[in-house]
Amino acid sequence: MTTADETLDASVWKITAVAMLGSLLAQLDATIVNVSLSSLSSDLHAPLSTIQWVTSGYLLALTFALPLNGWLVERIGAKALYLWCFAIFTTSSALCGLAWSARSLIAFRLLQGASGGLLAPMAQMMMKRAAGRHFTRIAGYAALPVLLGPVLGPVIAGAILHYTSWRWLFLVNLPIGILAFVLAVRFLPNDRGDYASRKLDWMGLVLLSPGLALVLFGPDHIARSLGIAATVAGTLMLVVFLYVEKRKGDDALIDLALFRRRSFSAASATQFLFNGVMFAGQMLVPVFLIQACGRSPSAMGWMLAPMGLGMMITVPSLGFLTRRFGERTVAIAGASFSLLSTLALVWLAMRGLDEVVLAVVLFIRGMGLGAVGLPAVALAYGSIDKETLPMAATTLNIVQRIGGPTLTTLCALFLSWALQEHTRHFELNAWAEAFVVLTALHAVMVLATVMLPPPQEA
Repeated sequence: MTTADETLDASVWKITAVAMLGSLLAQLDATIVNVSLSSLSSDLHAPLSTIQWVTSGYLLALTFALPLNGWLVERIGAKALYLWCFAIFTTSSALCGLAWSARSLIAFRLLQGASGGLLAPMAQMMMKRAAGRHFTRIAGYAALPVLLGPVLGPVIAGAILHYTSWRWLFLVNLPIGILAFVLAVRFLPNDRGDYASRKLDWMGLVLLSPGLALVLFGPDHIARSLGIAATVAGTLMLVVFLYVEKRKGDDALIDLALFRRRSFSAASATQFLFNGVMFAGQMLVPVFLIQACGRSPSAMGWMLAPMGLGMMITVPSLGFLTRRFGERTVAIAGASFSLLSTLALVWLAMRGLDEVVLAVVLFIRGMGLGAVGLPAVALAYGSIDKETLPMAATTLNIVQRIGGPTLTTLCALFLSWALQEHTRHFELNAWAEAFVVLTALHAVMVLATVMLPPPQEA
């Protein structure tokens, strides 16, 4: 879909716009409700322990549905599945806006999360099919509005709650969802029959979906016995899943043979670590600023903004950077810059907070992290043929989602231990030690990017 002079065909941009709307809807809706939990608790006469399932249930349903993506695309095609997801997501948004109780709202959010969970991997897959080797360039532009989701979500939610009812947090999705549905009907190519259909691996699904949900649920509640039990049970289910899938071969829910390819396995490790260190940093830095530096929660948005700004500068430039230097080189450079900036956080934790230095450090960290994810994904997809693309997209998204809670929990547990231990190692305080652990994880990510093959070998 590119012309001889490397100008992308208009159809590529149209497909990208549709894919971008799907990712934006799912990302925005995952964050927009967080601001409204206290209002929901008051209006629906339910405790926060119940209302928090409006957020947790959405994320768990999203994860639960994700393993079905590859099989569903093979059965009905990406366009048909995308249309179904938009229709269900938009309808469930309307139902959320009309919810009459906490339980009904949670039930509709589960439906919304299940449909939203399939939008992100399909967006990647459709952009890859349309753009081919120009995937990094296209995905870089498409990722910019998605990066704005976590930033715009709280702002939009605050404005809605100030001027109207919480119900408009969900009803605002209706015009966007309808527009996305119409554009998908108009612009997405009909691909039904392009993939070989397989039987659904029910055993794999029963093990993987609940296992993923438990692994993601457990770390958020690790301080309680329920969280520990969920984490252990989820981990055991995933171990059994890997054993079962290895024996099923071509009939498996997830094609483990993908990991035999150097590009795919290295990209998967990079995605796991990338998502993990990003979320772990988003947990450690605010806690450090509030508890160790005495800053107010209301100041967090402005103090953390440089990191988002750094990512928003880097990501749209990835097309130019990867054409000039190659995906592997860009990923290595990004991982290295994020490593150095995280090391600077250790220095800040030891010497005391300097807000100017912090802004520069977070800006560089954002620029570095913004250069890691998409080039790694592009190299992974570069070794995948068209028939394997749905499975590859599903697998990469699953691995990425596991990275966040896994490494965040690791860093949180270490910080809790270090604060209680009251023992200095190498003259470092507990906060500096926690940032050392995060730095070590960044170093492992650098090694993972080094393992990525050059484009001609991918």
